[in-house]
Amino acid sequence: MGKPAEQKNKPRKKPDRVNAENKISACITACNEEDKIGRCLRSLTWCDEIIVVDSFSSDRTIEICREFTDRVYQHEWLGYIGQKNLIRNMAVNPWVFFLDADEEVSPKLRASIEKIFSRNPRDYVGYQFPRMVYYLGKWIRYGEWYPDTKLRLFLKDRGKSAGREPHDHVIVDGPVRTLTAPIYHYTYDSISDHLATMNRFSSITAREKYREGIRFQWVDILFRPWWRFCKAYFFKRGFVCGRHGILIATISSFAVMMKYYKLWEIEHNAAQDPDYLKEAGIEESPGNP
Repeated sequence: MGKPAEQKNKPRKKPDRVNAENKISACITACNEEDKIGRCLRSLTWCDEIIVVDSFSSDRTIEICREFTDRVYQHEWLGYIGQKNLIRNMAVNPWVFFLDADEEVSPKLRASIEKIFSRNPRDYVGYQFPRMVYYLGKWIRYGEWYPDTKLRLFLKDRGKSAGREPHDHVIVDGPVRTLTAPIYHYTYDSISDHLATMNRFSSITAREKYREGIRFQWVDILFRPWWRFCKAYFFKRGFVCGRHGILIATISSFAVMMKYYKLWEIEHNAAQDPDYLKEAGIEESPGNP
């Protein structure tokens, strides 16, 4: 399976869902995603509504979004969890579909959802599906990146975003059905991009751990990175992906090491300077996009 051709930018066709209780609001949060947001939005034109909340992009993201929907807003960044809950509350339809700007609904997933929603989707309050990553010219089907099942389609009044920054996830108060067709995820553009994201996310995670009262322990440095590598490369068969598999496992284990060393760095700086936490914004600032 190669990289799928992008779906054509056709005039938006309203789905045949007469029952208002089955209508779907697609919700996308974005910031400086001009290279990927168009593909994302094209894959959602079958939804009853598309909403975009942008965190003051400096590129053409807003302009591209307005080609697909009038419901484009700008709002200060509230963190990954806060921004998702903000856009969820803006949806007018009973069902909410979260998609990230670097993701795409596969044709098979769209067909599965439309079939279910043409009948009775309310046997469940949420639907989850695998996410398949396209990385350095290759679809990743093994290791910790697949199936990476995500709950993204749910009843608005039965679910919300939760988790620990920067890793948000949806929780619902009812039964969930798992679909087999995937979301496509066009994640990192290069190894440098991968490392930059790892650096940013490990900093956010370290700050969140400190806020929660978690403190540095040597055992986290000595054992957690090795376990992460072994789990990704051996137990989840990342080795099947060849060079891609060992690269992903190596960077993932390094990210674990970095977040705990950065937790130690916060503790060290706070002990040296009483004003450090306030000046660094660790006590009050959510993670940046």
